[in-house]
Amino acid sequence: MRFSTPLIAAVLLKRYQRFLVDVQLADGRMITAHCPNTGAMLSCSTPGSPVRLSHSPNPRRKYQFSLEMVQENGAWVGVNTARTNKIVVEAIEGGIVGELADPDRIATEVATSPGCRLDLAVIHGAATTFVEIKCCTYVDQESAMFPDAVTARGTKHLLELRDLVRRGNSGAVLFLVQRADAVRFKPAAGIDPLYARTLEKVHGEGVTILVYQAKISPEEIAVTRPLPFSFT
Repeated sequence: MRFSTPLIAAVLLKRYQRFLVDVQLADGRMITAHCPNTGAMLSCSTPGSPVRLSHSPNPRRKYQFSLEMVQENGAWVGVNTARTNKIVVEAIEGGIVGELADPDRIATEVATSPGCRLDLAVIHGAATTFVEIKCCTYVDQESAMFPDAVTARGTKHLLELRDLVRRGNSGAVLFLVQRADAVRFKPAAGIDPLYARTLEKVHGEGVTILVYQAKISPEEIAVTRPLPFSFT
């Protein structure tokens, strides 16, 4: 996914109220920008870090700038979770995600039961794979981990995938690691032990776990390779 307009350089001052960040632009101005990330942003919200912002020309928006990426340990981290599904769809269509390559059709925001939607239905002929996508930005000692905050919604999605598999469908959860300083993935059991236990359980019942890493730059975010995973 290439950015349609150049991103704007700034320095992170602080993140607060989950959806807001204060930043300092290159000309010295301090502004408040929207933070499109609902997680804790562990290991990617250090004050003083270089960041990149996108700008919306919509005059009705209260905050016209949005945080797109943060640089930690010399690596860019994509933090705009609203872009994650588009990045993954492009990777599937481009054949990067080998397990889901060459689909006949991809449906998005698919209602699977009352009150529940999953991110994708990837259709190959008569076979459908339901996919839930998670943006992973937390890295500790070269291990990418999810979640970085307790997520009851994430656990609900895992159980929904399990139920779909029990009914004869295919189901997968895809973790998109949006930073280059990780070499493996594991669930963050120390943060959300229920999610970690549920992930291992549903995997044992047939839900596929896919982990892919993206290369992040101020010009483009592109999925590049799979990463290995473990539960510990």
